[in-house]
Amino acid sequence: MNESGPDFYAWCDEADRLDAFAEALSALVYPGGVCSLSLSTLGTSERLWRDGVLVEDVIEMIRAAFKSGSQVDVDFGARWRWLSRTGLNLECYGEARARWYPYSPLRVGTGERKDVFPDCLEIAVGLRSVEVEAAIASMELQQEMEEILVGLCAPGAHAHVTTGMCTAAWAQPAPIEACATYHADARVARDLALSWVHLHDGDIVGRASGLSLDALAARVDAAPRGACVGVASDVERVDQHLSLDRAASRSRDERPTHVGAVRRGPRARLPDDAELTREQVLAALATPPATLIEALEVSAVSDDEWRAVEPRALEFIDAVKQGAPTSAVNVRTGRHVRFIERHSPYHVQVLPNGGVMLATHPYRTLWPLWADALVLLGITS
Repeated sequence: MNESGPDFYAWCDEADRLDAFAEALSALVYPGGVCSLSLSTLGTSERLWRDGVLVEDVIEMIRAAFKSGSQVDVDFGARWRWLSRTGLNLECYGEARARWYPYSPLRVGTGERKDVFPDCLEIAVGLRSVEVEAAIASMELQQEMEEILVGLCAPGAHAHVTTGMCTAAWAQPAPIEACATYHADARVARDLALSWVHLHDGDIVGRASGLSLDALAARVDAAPRGACVGVASDVERVDQHLSLDRAASRSRDERPTHVGAVRRGPRARLPDDAELTREQVLAALATPPATLIEALEVSAVSDDEWRAVEPRALEFIDAVKQGAPTSAVNVRTGRHVRFIERHSPYHVQVLPNGGVMLATHPYRTLWPLWADALVLLGITS
């Protein structure tokens, strides 16, 4: 299992960028905490660096100094127990900076590339099983991840961020291969369209994310009839594909012909990859958003194995909150990880700002959820 910490990406219009940054920082930082700030701008030798700065002062400094070619990094302590135990880092990139590098306008990282997932959890003493322990670990980590993604993309009533994504992979994958996505306008079929232009055309997700849904649909429609792409079956395969893409970007025969792509043409297939066709994506795009969301909600129903242990896991979580004695339990054994990989639930949430978040544990991807929804709608058999 990849031990990299989750990365959270958010896309927004240039005019909304600083407002989105300010809202996200205010939502994510530990109450009363201070930040370290670094800002640099392309084409200049100017560099702003400050340590121990209050949130409101960071926001004021950024608004005064930020330009199209700027990059700002803010490190801070956050309120989450595990994913932020080494601190969180919020990055913001100006439009000119983003044209040179395949970044999203906003990104949150966990400060470390390894060992951010807990090896041990303090679990209430009592009769339990590996499955119950794995369910507890899954619930706690997934809840933190979802709260951080909401803090980045939808911290308030405003919808400055249009699209967001969370992944434990080492680079931005197709959204259907991520572990969580966010859509401000609830048009969740964007996951499929954006994935298509990445998987079939080679576009870097961070570049294609700025396209409108109509423009993405036109790109899908432009593909040959019957065209299909392979979708990674698990997180390990996602990383394999990303490594192959990196190799393709350096190959004379496969390297992209423009700066906004990672490879030339469709991604190579791996054994056990699932199949997604042009016609399936177009059918999903033609489906009313409410119908698609309803199908995703039905498909998100937990499996029998999860339902069997969830009540007991919730009892242990509540017991800890009530002050019950605990003991340290290793939740990173092969049996724990396999249970999480196979049975952690999918969540489809309509947020207070009207946006929609699809999410699962970082050990899984969203593809199984999408695959079941497409079958339910009769788009695939």
